Parts: sequence; C-alpha cells; structure tokens
Amino acid sequence: MKIAVNGLEQEIFYDRHGIEDLLAPLLREWIAQTRGAGRHYAFLAAPPGTGKSTTAMLLERAVGGELQCLGIDGFHYPQEVLRARSIRTDDGREVPLASIKGAPETFDVAGLERLLTRSYTEDVRWPSYDRRLHDVVEGSDLVTAHHVLLEGNWLLLDEEPWSGLRRHAERTIFIEAPSDLLQERLVSRKVAGGLSRADAEAFYRRSDGPNVERTLSGSDLDSVDLLLTMDVNGSLHERKTS
Repeated sequence: MKIAVNGLEQEIFYDRHGIEDLLAPLLREWIAQTRGAGRHYAFLAAPPGTGKSTTAMLLERAVGGELQCLGIDGFHYPQEVLRARSIRTDDGREVPLASIKGAPETFDVAGLERLLTRSYTEDVRWPSYDRRLHDVVEGSDLVTAHHVLLEGNWLLLDEEPWSGLRRHAERTIFIEAPSDLLQERLVSRKVAGGLSRADAEAFYRRSDGPNVERTLSGSDLDSVDLLLTMDVNGSLHERKTS
C-alpha cells in the first residue's frame, strides 16, 4: 500500500491485526462514548522508527470520517530558530539545537499547548512538517473533527513541560520496540534516503539513538490505555501493563 507521510509517498506495510483488532476498536469505543459538542483528543506516542505517523493515518482511514489524525512535528521550532539557538550538552559543550533536531528541547511545547486549548472552542489551523523542505509549514491543516488522534514521540514523556499536555488526552496509546530493532529500521531508512551506511549509523548515534532511549525510558506508561509491542516484522501485539 502506498501512502503520503510528511510530504513523501511511501510503500508501507499494513498490519491488519494491529490496526483492525487492537487500535481501531479502542478508538471507535472512545468516539461512541464521547459523541456530542466539543473536541476530544487521544494520544499515540512511540519512539522513532515505529511508524507511528503511518499508523495514525491508517487509523484515520479505518475508523472513518469521525477521526482526524494530526502530528506534533509541525511544532518543531523553524529551522532558522534551531540554527540560532543552542543548548548545553551533558559534557558541557554548547551545540546548536539544529544538531539535535527531534529531541524534546527542539519543540515549541508552549505553542502546542496554546493551540490545543484554543481548539476546544474553535476550528484551528494546525502546522505540519515537510520532509522535502526539512522545515515546518504553518497552518497547513484545518482541525474540524470532534475526535482527534495526536501522534508524536514525546506526548507521554514524564518531563515538564511535556507532562502537562497529558490533561488533554482522553485515551493514551504507546508503541514500544527493542532498541536494536529500531536502530536497524532507522539506519536502513537513512540509507534508503541516500546516506552511506557509515553516515546513517553516525546519525543514529548522534540523534535518533538518544531519542529512542529517552522515549522508551522516559515515557509515563503507568496509566496508558493500550500498550503495544512491535515485533521484527513490524506487527503490533498488546502487552498488559499489570
């Protein structure tokens, strides 16, 4: 199946069990229980490499016209801001935010919070991220649905200011996977995009790898509604939290 994700058309694997037997029923039940006025949000969080953006788009199709899928990548600071601002690393170095793009510190969480709050009383314009431009596109999507599935790496991160966003989520979903599996998926994705294997592995060590570990170790899963594990084939299986 081909689908456009972040501005690029991709051939994707359709996990029928994960979509139709696990995720879609949870969302349909939530929608049925909360029909009426107002806007409602569910959060889908997962580390890089799990295909959460694709999963969310497939769920939008599976559930039908009552669900709108949005991502948080449009809340990256613009590239010019990431180049201009810096952050101190654990070893004391000052590095531009652009060098750690994708980390929690490179997102405008306050802007995301403001737009979420506004969206309860009005249809808002939602920013997106275009991988061809490597930058955000302001106001590209109009939020009109009463039920929205919001996806992103850091939505369940147990750190301020991210943890404050959880009050917006009526349902929460997390996808986990072994870090070595995610490493191979992410490195292979970079190689397919034109990088050499050595450069792709270096990028993983510098950027994707730390984000994978921080998502897996730092997300609050104590009260997550659905915890899924991804296997080597990309299929999802439920893991009980108790």
